[in-house]
Amino acid sequence: MEKIKVYSLEGEVIEEIELPEIFMEEFRPDLIKRAVISSQTARIQPWGANPRAGMRTTAKSLGSGRGAAMVPRVKGSRHPAASKAARIPQSTGGRKAHPPKTERIIHEKINRKERRLAIRSAVAATANRDIVERRGHRIANLPQIPFVVDDELATVKRTKETREIFEKLGIMDDVVRAKTGHKIRAGRGKTRGRKYKNPKGPLVVVGEDKGISLGARNHAGVDVVVVDNLNAELLAPGTHPGRLTIYTKSAVEKLGELFKQ
Repeated sequence: MEKIKVYSLEGEVIEEIELPEIFMEEFRPDLIKRAVISSQTARIQPWGANPRAGMRTTAKSLGSGRGAAMVPRVKGSRHPAASKAARIPQSTGGRKAHPPKTERIIHEKINRKERRLAIRSAVAATANRDIVERRGHRIANLPQIPFVVDDELATVKRTKETREIFEKLGIMDDVVRAKTGHKIRAGRGKTRGRKYKNPKGPLVVVGEDKGISLGARNHAGVDVVVVDNLNAELLAPGTHPGRLTIYTKSAVEKLGELFKQ
């Protein structure tokens, strides 16, 4: 079993522990993508148009032989061509040809074993330096991947303290990358509730949250999660595996027992 170093909050090696078998899992980007999409689509509420939309009119077609198109028209004019067309898709205020329907299946389901295997594979991807670098994370100052720190990190409650710790551990470069990468989206998405694009920074995985969620929440791109709540979307945002992940010692020990087939 491979061993890995555990670092203090000062950036010094304090001990070595065995790396659980989950970090040796086969890399399966196809399964990771399915698991993330399943997680994303589970949050979407079905929507659809009113079945009567565009149909609330007395318009009817007058038939052929009148020198005008045989479309349903609103009554009220001597000549059919002067009457306003209604109800049909090509008319103003008419129904939609193919409206969204609540019957549409949006959620992509995934088998329980596949989801667990995807999480195991995503965890293993966080231990591969090449995959993490390819995702765009700044890890030049990190001595090892995966990076494991003492459980004392879970008790830090202030942003100022976490900033100092991140600088000592070499993580701050990636936080700065996430902060400077905040930009306005190109295209129509700006007017549809998604104006900004925000890069994802480091993920902090702890055995027990004793305040670190308060201390890290103001850092750009940083997420904190208890190891029991770990999922594929946190490990591979946007379906792209290899997120820079910081584990506490207790989180690594718990990972060995979680997500078994």
